[in-house]
Amino acid sequence: MTPEDIAKLPYRRNVGVMLVNEAGEAFVGQRIDSEVPAWQMPQGGIDEGETPRDAALRELEEEIGVTPDLVTVEAETEGWLSYDLPHDIVPKIWKGKFKGQEQKWFLLRFHGRDDQVRIDTDHPEFSKWCWLPADEVLGQIVPFKRPVYEQVIAAFRGHL
Repeated sequence: MTPEDIAKLPYRRNVGVMLVNEAGEAFVGQRIDSEVPAWQMPQGGIDEGETPRDAALRELEEEIGVTPDLVTVEAETEGWLSYDLPHDIVPKIWKGKFKGQEQKWFLLRFHGRDDQVRIDTDHPEFSKWCWLPADEVLGQIVPFKRPVYEQVIAAFRGHL
């Protein structure tokens, strides 16, 4: 695909979750499908007929086993935040139909215990995980997603 072809593609709509513990530290997980450091917060698609909020709660449970009764939704971004995939990745992901993602982010407060975070799900996304202070998250995120993460952290800073 040429850069011109990619520029014409739409964004894939999805949700992102900044899960924070009682200390205000954020959950980050190392992607299981990456051999290089590729940490991220939970995120995923929105099913047909599903609200972004419902998608965020479903994705959280699917990706890290955290059920809705263990969290409180504290905030969401006002609009949608987007990022472009590196051009060499576009043809390999989502059958080359999208140039990147447009995300609605939610801040969820975790009220459970660490042993209730389960990355050994039916379809694992993460190989390991940890809690990080918000100011340390950016240094762990793949470069092409950092601008979105900067916006997310800025939007939710007052809740951390």
